[in-house]
Amino acid sequence: MDLYTKSTISSPTATLFKESDDFSKKNLPLIIHGQGVFIFENKNNDKIGFSFYNKERKDGLRVELNTSNVIVTRISSNKQLIDSSNNQGLTTAKGSYYWFNLDSQNQRLFVGIGEARLETKIYTYLFPSRDTDEWEPNKAFLEGIVEIDIQESTISPMRLLRDPITTKVPLKVRDTNLLTMDEIAQGLYLPNANLPNVAQKLYNCVSGKKFVLDDNSFPEFSQAIEYSIATPGCWCHETLLNKSTEFNKDKPNELETYLRITLGENDGESPGIPYVLEVWPVGHYSPIHSHAASHAIVRVLHGSINVNLYPFLCAEKDGIAPFGNADFDKDDITWITPTLNQIHQLKNLDTNKDTCITIQCYMYDEANESHYDYFDYIDEDGKKQQYEPDSDMGFVEFKEKMRKEWKNRPKSHVFSTMVCKW
Repeated sequence: MDLYTKSTISSPTATLFKESDDFSKKNLPLIIHGQGVFIFENKNNDKIGFSFYNKERKDGLRVELNTSNVIVTRISSNKQLIDSSNNQGLTTAKGSYYWFNLDSQNQRLFVGIGEARLETKIYTYLFPSRDTDEWEPNKAFLEGIVEIDIQESTISPMRLLRDPITTKVPLKVRDTNLLTMDEIAQGLYLPNANLPNVAQKLYNCVSGKKFVLDDNSFPEFSQAIEYSIATPGCWCHETLLNKSTEFNKDKPNELETYLRITLGENDGESPGIPYVLEVWPVGHYSPIHSHAASHAIVRVLHGSINVNLYPFLCAEKDGIAPFGNADFDKDDITWITPTLNQIHQLKNLDTNKDTCITIQCYMYDEANESHYDYFDYIDEDGKKQQYEPDSDMGFVEFKEKMRKEWKNRPKSHVFSTMVCKW
């Protein structure tokens, strides 16, 4: 199945390879000569390799990864392109995969583990600078590379991206009409116009000024949710208690819980119902989990949430360290595509005062034919499990229940923001 799109943000961002395809004797043409990102899995724990070639197959790059480092060699001269800081190659971590970045315009080579982004690179090679006599010949050499030779059976191709990785991609999305030139130049925000088409649809549905919790019909909605969480016998409090074994059947954990309040129906275009109001009491968190290769938009409607980002979903007890961490406050919007920001863990930090309430919305890419309807997550034993997104209650019913609980609270009760310590 061949899919072609523009950038590493868009997704599918290139050619997708089915696991059943036979690549033992195939040469993969680059989508654009001299550039792109090759993403692949490793079938050998000791050493793997592949080559890039020009049209005549007389020159190119030989790429090898072993357990200690990355070796890239110019084929015609047999010269090694050395990154003196590189001390990492193949990993034994379960779930890992790799990527190679070819960038002829900036004359840079990167190798990384997990999501293809600057934060996960382990090898960097910069060709001599633009003000040297070598710049133009090197540019011609790199632009002449047209294909990847992966005849070795140790390589399992996953994706081939059209565009190279050049900068860190901002995690926060902002409406184009609100962005300044300085914010664009500093890379502080991702313009909503740069989201893939599917993600733009989701963004447009939940980013409006009137998409708020405390509207004229129920101005105390967020306070009522806080009250319900903090009050034994109320719906939020009891539901959270009952969910303590949702992610670890034999090890109840009342902090590893959150509420899922759904808007609409499951139309078969997302993992679960596409629009979900998620309620995160202070101190509560999710397991590390993936997002079924779907697009997603997350907007904070109340409070704030902390997010750890991971390069891949590691099915091991001690797991792997996150490559990024970010806080998102009220009205901040972040994004997920099938290739970026897929693996994360959310937590309403103990230092926060308010419950966090987010709207999460999901949709498969138009070319996604598998529709994997689960979020994979890592349990407390380090095992990968499947979670089928469910609903604790529909939004309309939930809002009415919160209204009723708030109305019927004891007359002597004076509500203030409370932190619920389980």
